[in-house]
Order: sequence, then structure tokens, then C-alpha cells
Amino acid sequence: MTRIALVYDRVNKIGGAERLLLALHQIYPRAPLYTLVYNKKSAGWAKVFRVRTTFLNHFPFLRTNHELLAPVAGLAFETLDFSCFQLVISLTSSDAKAVITPPGTFHLCYCLTPTRYLWSGAKRYTRYPVLGIFLKLLINSLRRLDLHQSRRPDAYIAISKEVAHRIKRYYRQSAPVVYPPIDDKFLQSPPASSTKQDYFLVVSRLVPYKRVDLAIKACLKKNLPLVIIGTGSQTDSLKKISQAKPGLITFLGQVNDQELITHYHQARALIFPQHEDFGLTPLESQACGTPVIAYGRGGALETIIDQKTGLFFDHQTTASLCHTLDRFAKLKFNSADCRRQAKKFTQDSFRRHFSATLSTQKKNYVTNQYIT
Repeated sequence: MTRIALVYDRVNKIGGAERLLLALHQIYPRAPLYTLVYNKKSAGWAKVFRVRTTFLNHFPFLRTNHELLAPVAGLAFETLDFSCFQLVISLTSSDAKAVITPPGTFHLCYCLTPTRYLWSGAKRYTRYPVLGIFLKLLINSLRRLDLHQSRRPDAYIAISKEVAHRIKRYYRQSAPVVYPPIDDKFLQSPPASSTKQDYFLVVSRLVPYKRVDLAIKACLKKNLPLVIIGTGSQTDSLKKISQAKPGLITFLGQVNDQELITHYHQARALIFPQHEDFGLTPLESQACGTPVIAYGRGGALETIIDQKTGLFFDHQTTASLCHTLDRFAKLKFNSADCRRQAKKFTQDSFRRHFSATLSTQKKNYVTNQYIT
């Protein structure tokens, strides 16, 4: 039996990447999970794994302040021992690909995106007060190190065409696409309390690049009720913006999956204002029969059918989103079309596609090694 290990950047939050990791766990339930740091309190979902960490986990402060680890994360991953595994799958948007595997061990990188703060998101990150200064001083050195580490995987798979393009552009590697799945629970029969209500919905971590501020400002301007599910560093500042019209914007914080499903069913539409590598929430919304209003860039273009399961707005501005909200009010969407689109991204489909693509990538690698 092939011994398999999973590797992930850090286990200290819940989001789309973590749900994808759980999908991989369903395929490889016996595989241990290696990671930089592990915060049990904020990552209860990881209880299903046998989690093994680097030495950095001995410092509790670093479990919740992983951004401080950027200069040493790759070095820490290099200390992990994979000598007893035949297959290593790293799921990463930064450093997990830096693990060193012995000869005879196939290392597949399932790439969420090339290291964001060094490449596609570098301009945005250099504007941050402390991190920006650090990046401006060291970005060339960090990029060289990242490129060196990017050659450690024997093959890549990308989560979207958007990411495959970045892998080719920055790492000069080809990567077939295997889309992440949605949890099958979103495709189940609607709950009894699923009657449509007159509000729009945002489901997101409340951090700057998610651009939740656009959804709030647009709904304030159009006097449209908005429910926001999620927490993050911008919670207080976004609540302050919302005070312009008390009661119009509702913050629910974190909710359980059943409550989330109910809100997906009840909402008029999900608003998805960010430029995302892929994005699971638009698919979860469509699985519940609810259309999506999304910024027309990134992974959303690969999961939403314009004017059939949602609408796109062209610019990340309040005016552009307001214009699309006006268009949405004049159109009708069929919930069956939304569900039909979401069913293309089931767990079963993911399992088959990922396994087949992994097998093909491994065969290609072995063939290339033989020819070389």
C-alpha cells in the first residue's frame, strides 16, 4: 500500500482552502497532515487528521501570527522527514511546496496560487505599514528563494485556470486544472425555513482584499438589506461604515453550516466582490438555488454563467456594483439552473478527476525521468 502524506501551509483558520483539505482527506483518510503551525482552538475541523508540525509550533505566539514566519517558513518545512512516504501532496499558497522529499517519493503540489505576497498580490502587500517595508527591502531575495522552492515538486495541479496561468507565468511550470468541490450538504433538499427573503448576502473573511466594503457601500446607497457572515481584521471598520443607516446591514459573525445553508437559500443573491483564485462560496450559493453577483475577474468567471446563474460587474467600484444591482432587479433567475451548475463540482466528481489527474502527472514525470 502506498504511504501518503498531506502538507499544508498552516492549520489555524477555516476557509475555502481548509474545506479543500478536508476533501483530500476523504480521498486519503489515513494520510497524516504536516504543517508549519497548528492552533487547535481556531481549527477544530483538523481533529480528523493526525497533525504533525514543525518546531515553530513550540512557540504558541506564532500559531496565531503566522505572517511573522515568512522569512523562515520554507526552512522550517525543510526539517520535516518524508522518508517513509511514497507520495506527498502539498496544498499551498505559499511555503508547503518547500518540503524536501527523498528519491523515489513523488511530490505533487496542488497549488492554490503562487506565493501571493511575492507575485500576483505584491503591489497590494507592499502598501501595508509594517509588512510593506519588509517586502520592499527583501522582495527580490524572497522571490529567488520562492522560485528555488517551486522546483521541488515533481508536478503541479492548479485549482483554476486563473491559477494555472500564474503558475506558468511565475514558476514556468505547466499545471492541469482540477476544480475544488463543494460539500454535498449544500446540494441536499432545502430546509423548511428556506423561503426567499428580501436581503442580499456576503459570506467571507472580513479582510481587505475580500472588498466587503464595496458590498456594504453599494447596499447602503441602494437602500438594500445586506447580511454578512464571517469575521476578520476589518470587522470593526466595516461595522463603522454600516452605521450610516442603522439596521440595514447585519453582521452575524461565524455560523454553523446549517445556518449558512439556510441563509444561502433565503437570500436574493450572494454578492462576491473580490478577485479570487477560485472561490467556493459562489458554488455553495448556486447549489442552494441562489444566483451570484460577482466581480468579473478570477475564478468566478469559471463557476458562474453570466445572466443564467448570476451577473458580473466590471470594476471594483461602488458605482459598478450599484449598476449591476439595478440590472439584477430587472431579471429573473431559475434556481434549477443554479443547482445544475453547482452539480458539476461535486465531491464525487472531484475524487475521480483528482485521482485521474494525479495518475497522469505521475506517469508523465516517470516518462520524462526515463527520457532524461
